[in-house]
Amino acid sequence: MSLSTKGIALAAVAVVALGFSGCTQQAMASSGSTKVKAAAPADLGLYPPNARPGECYAKVYIPPKYATKTEKVTVDEGGVKLKVIPAKYGYKTEKRLVREAGYKLVCKPPVYKTVTEKVLVKPESYKLVTVPAQYKTVTERVLVSPATTEWRKGSGVTTPIAGGGRVTDVNCLVKIPAKYKTVTKRVMVTPPTTKKVPIPAQYKTVTKRVLVKPAETVKVPIPAQYKTVQVKTVVEPAKTVELKTPPRYSTVTKRVKVSNGYYTWQRVNCRTVSH
Repeated sequence: MSLSTKGIALAAVAVVALGFSGCTQQAMASSGSTKVKAAAPADLGLYPPNARPGECYAKVYIPPKYATKTEKVTVDEGGVKLKVIPAKYGYKTEKRLVREAGYKLVCKPPVYKTVTEKVLVKPESYKLVTVPAQYKTVTERVLVSPATTEWRKGSGVTTPIAGGGRVTDVNCLVKIPAKYKTVTKRVMVTPPTTKKVPIPAQYKTVTKRVLVKPAETVKVPIPAQYKTVQVKTVVEPAKTVELKTPPRYSTVTKRVKVSNGYYTWQRVNCRTVSH
């Protein structure tokens, strides 16, 4: 193999190495493109197919091809913007209730009058009084000794004694009449007693206040109170307005991959190396 052929083979190997490195760097550096993995050299096999004796082949990496493309990109799709329009207010005069109608309770004191009346101080009662016994003087004949008989010596017997006897002792039974004595004495006619003597009741004239009409509460109505005030009113309510915003676009230039890098067998001139 001549020097020129050897140089071409070395250049092809360098191209393979540089091409593989450059393809990888470009694939990683390109923005917006999909990273494509190039076919590995082993995918081609150890040797090129259908090679003939005397031919030399080198594994060559063909880098991917890119093209520059300009396109219109939407930056802002646009849409609807809401704008709030505040409400408009005005003032008007209104009569407003300040205090509702009601009632208040008024207490009326009791009414009295002065009266004079006779008041029982001590009720009627009784007392027991002793009534002494009553006596009278009577004269009566009192038996001192009752009539009796006694034997007394007698004399001057005039009656003949039968049988010619001699009187030695004469006893006569003599009647002695009763003896009386006139006695004057006090005789109780009425025994002592007690009697009820009534004690009249005692009264006292008293002046006192008498309730004529009791205390009471009266409902007194209280009218409602109003006040004229300035009232802030809504003349036009707040509202929301939709404002449409148009879309915005921008022109972008970007690099687009047209084809992927790949490995291939390429016939080259080289010096044959013998072992």
